[in-house]
Amino acid sequence: MKKFLKIAGITLLIIIVLLIALPFVFQSQIKGMVKNFINENLNANVEFSDVNLSLFRSFPQAHVEVSDLVITNFEPFKDETFVIAKNINFTMSIKELFKSSDEAIIVNSININEALMTLKTDAFGNVNYDIVKVSENPQDTTASNFSFDIKEYSIKNSALTYIDIPGDMQFYVTELNHTGKGTFSGDVSELDTKSEAKVSLTMDSTNYLNNNHIKLDALIDMDLNAQKYTFKENKALINQLPIEFNGFVQLIEEGQNIDLSFTNTGSSFKDFLAVIPEAYSKNLDNVETTGNFKIHGIIKGKVTETTIPTLDISIKSDNASFKYPDLPKRVENIVIDTEIKNDTGNADDTYVAINTLNFKIDSDVFRSSALIKNLTGNMQVTADVDGTLNLANLTKAYPIELENELSGILKAKLNTAFDMNAIETSAYDRIKASGNATISDLVFTSDAMNQPLHISKAEMTFNPSTVTLNNFSAKTGRSDFSATGTINNLIGFMLSKKVNLKGNFNLNSNTLALNDFMSEETETTTAATSKKAATTTEGLKIPKFLECTVTANANTVIYDNLNLKNVKGVLTIKDQQATINSLSSSIFDGILSLSGNVSTKADTPSFNLNLDASDFDIAKSFNDLELLQNLAPIAKVLQGKLNSSIKLSGTLDKEFSPNMNTISGTANSQLLTTDIDESASPLLSKLEGALSFIDFGKLDLNNLKVNLEFANGKVNIKPFDLTYQDIGINVSGAHGFDQTMTYDAVFNVPAKYLGSDINRLIGKINDNEVNKITIPVTANISGSFTNPKISTDLTSGVTNLTKQLIEIEKQKLIGKGTDKIKDLLGGVMGGNTNQTPETEPTIKDSTTTQTPPIKKDSTKIGSEAIKKTIKDIFNTQKKKKDTVN
Repeated sequence: MKKFLKIAGITLLIIIVLLIALPFVFQSQIKGMVKNFINENLNANVEFSDVNLSLFRSFPQAHVEVSDLVITNFEPFKDETFVIAKNINFTMSIKELFKSSDEAIIVNSININEALMTLKTDAFGNVNYDIVKVSENPQDTTASNFSFDIKEYSIKNSALTYIDIPGDMQFYVTELNHTGKGTFSGDVSELDTKSEAKVSLTMDSTNYLNNNHIKLDALIDMDLNAQKYTFKENKALINQLPIEFNGFVQLIEEGQNIDLSFTNTGSSFKDFLAVIPEAYSKNLDNVETTGNFKIHGIIKGKVTETTIPTLDISIKSDNASFKYPDLPKRVENIVIDTEIKNDTGNADDTYVAINTLNFKIDSDVFRSSALIKNLTGNMQVTADVDGTLNLANLTKAYPIELENELSGILKAKLNTAFDMNAIETSAYDRIKASGNATISDLVFTSDAMNQPLHISKAEMTFNPSTVTLNNFSAKTGRSDFSATGTINNLIGFMLSKKVNLKGNFNLNSNTLALNDFMSEETETTTAATSKKAATTTEGLKIPKFLECTVTANANTVIYDNLNLKNVKGVLTIKDQQATINSLSSSIFDGILSLSGNVSTKADTPSFNLNLDASDFDIAKSFNDLELLQNLAPIAKVLQGKLNSSIKLSGTLDKEFSPNMNTISGTANSQLLTTDIDESASPLLSKLEGALSFIDFGKLDLNNLKVNLEFANGKVNIKPFDLTYQDIGINVSGAHGFDQTMTYDAVFNVPAKYLGSDINRLIGKINDNEVNKITIPVTANISGSFTNPKISTDLTSGVTNLTKQLIEIEKQKLIGKGTDKIKDLLGGVMGGNTNQTPETEPTIKDSTTTQTPPIKKDSTKIGSEAIKKTIKDIFNTQKKKKDTVN
């Protein structure tokens, strides 16, 4: 017994060792087979991280796993991902591992996990899924290293995307889980499948399925020789609607031959609610319903390149009703009679006939019918609508989760007939429309607006080419407005995203507060967590679909802290740009004229405007307008009127206020009848302290014209001249929107303003030309407008002038003559520098009488006089400092 146990133990140990060791022996062989299989069968770039072999996981079967599979296409879809899978594993008998390299390995099961497949047809009709290589010898079936005798397979947590660009179709399958069991090797076999997924379908920008939940458990007979698959027992769920299928699908040379019928297994109207995705219909368990609901369909015929199966699908309900237990209103008198048909097999002959769609909520009755033909081509529509709808009752009768509150009464009686090509090309001769619609007491709230919008009345008349807006009255916040006009393409806009909404309107308002039409940013801070939670909304955007012209007339327009009166102008909106034409308004006791445009097409809104200000009150305008404050900070001390022409461009923030550092442009301004309060300006106060000869409060700025340029937060002032009494002043320089500045002011100061010592010298010289002497005094201004720094060259100027006057006095005393004095004065005043020869013996007095020659002893007398004069000059007071901080 011990010997037997020992042998058994050794045998078991050897088996375990072999099970562990064999995968390492065969792993490289399997990996090579996988690569060869892929290269021989697929025309694509295939990569995977590893291939693993295990004898434990599926014992007694061998388990092979391919990890991180990625398949990318060649041209014309180069480097686009076709398939990605976390892992694909398959099982086989262990004996398959011992086959020679020229023998096929038989695979028994395949499992695919977390895969995404993208099927695509581009604009030229190329497909990315035609990647299977065509064998050069179709009769050769021995080339492959693998053959399949599958008994089961599964696809877990996977997805499929199909994009057909020419057909404008997108089909998405997500959360796909599918299993199948059966034998595929026999001629006739049976497949037991279970499938579950969410499906979305969009065609021609219309969403037909939106994440609809689909479940199918089906038992299918497979005739592999005839390639015919027949539904035996099946149970399907479309959202929550139970459906049964009967019939078959057969693959034929031309395509597929289909003969299917289906019907819902119940007859309650609750089945209709079950068609609606559960996210919208909610829990149906306790919903009260009356009446019936029946779906029956037959799909029969061939799917080929030129034909589709015939269709006969009916959806009917008669005198039904429903009421949700937690909602106060009941929807009743529901009648549905809809058919989807195709009698010829030609796709263009498919049509949808909504013969009746009626319902009633409270006392409001809504009736409609429609016929839609040529679904795959130029769709043709005929429709009639007649009814009343209280919008507030929608959420009281059905569990709709609206983002914003909605209420009001909609009444409509309309009939229309058109084709989509006529809508998209504005071929009004093929559009028929008549009827009217009214909206009353509509209240609409939105995160994009600060206040609810209350439309008290809107009346529209429908015509073939236009909709006439007969009356529109609304209020929101402090704003009220009314409008009339015409709307083009309203029906097309409602039915197609390719059509813009066009119109011409006359807008009148007593008060229009622009902030009422914008959203506020709200921000809350939680102290306990020190985290900031912010709710921010996107800035105001001009709708891309809107093309209109608005002629506006408003008594008062409120924008931020500005009140504009008697606003008139024309606003044109197109391509997310609003163009302002000839807008005029009364503001700041003057007239504002405005033209230009504002665009929200880019992520950051931009503007380009021309402003003309006439007779603006300077104090009011510079107090309220940040732009003017930045362009001319010094102007806040002025009292009077202003004319200005400003051209500017830049960007806007989310509140539609200018981003000041992005603004650039030019300005030309003229001051009228101004007074100056120099005490209100630190700059003028310091200038007055440095230059005692000027009283800045008495500067005459009337009719002063100033030109400037601004960009990148900096304002450059072009040089300009002004006058204080007989002092000429030239100013130039620049400042920033941050209030820093660098300016030079040059004052041409007559010598008589430069102190008693200068005046004494001028008096001794006693010459009219000397009385005309002026010197330039430059004030260098830096720092900021609130903390300016002033430096001048006044002291050096006075010193130089004093030296010149002493030289003039000296020449006069030694008898050099009037001409020499004039030459010296020219040097002081910048005039003529030509000199009379020093050998000239005489000078002319005021009567032009010639003076006798001067003798030597006279020179001695002159020298003493000069010494006395110089002594008098240098016995003056101390010099003043030339810098004031």
